[in-house]
Amino acid sequence: MSVYLVRHTEVDVPKGICYGRTDVGLKAGFEAEARQVSNRLSGILFERVYTSPLSRCTRLADYCGFPHAIRDDRLMELNFGDWEMQSFDRITDPRLLEWYEDYLHVRPTGGESFLDLLHRVSGFLDQLRNETSEESNSLVFTHGGVQLCALIHAEKRPPEDAFRLVKPPSYGSIVKVY
Repeated sequence: MSVYLVRHTEVDVPKGICYGRTDVGLKAGFEAEARQVSNRLSGILFERVYTSPLSRCTRLADYCGFPHAIRDDRLMELNFGDWEMQSFDRITDPRLLEWYEDYLHVRPTGGESFLDLLHRVSGFLDQLRNETSEESNSLVFTHGGVQLCALIHAEKRPPEDAFRLVKPPSYGSIVKVY
């Protein structure tokens, strides 16, 4: 089984803004970026196609020819809770410093930790592996944090390696696991 995870294209959000699960818009260059993603996927047959329900992913899935991709909440980006759509520089929550020091375990107020995200993504991937054949390909339209968790899960790396050993994926990137 191979799973291809596609990160959405570039978002129309100023740098430094915490947006995680917020359903934000895409930059004006969406079509050009989406065409590149679609071209890289052409020729691969997929038995199953999934997407995060956020529009930045469903829009890319639609563009690439998968309007009926299965929406799954486990594929959403990290939930930053009360910090969503705030500039990191302006968040006054004292938990921010705790989170900077231990993002693995500390949850943003009203949100989830990186380990919460990793468990959510791992559960999705484990279920997918149990339900599909060894020869099948699955396609997932999702977010950078989910791609990172999928790599950690597939390569059986410790979560502490998340940002030390695994390069954060770029917009429109395709990561193949398994």
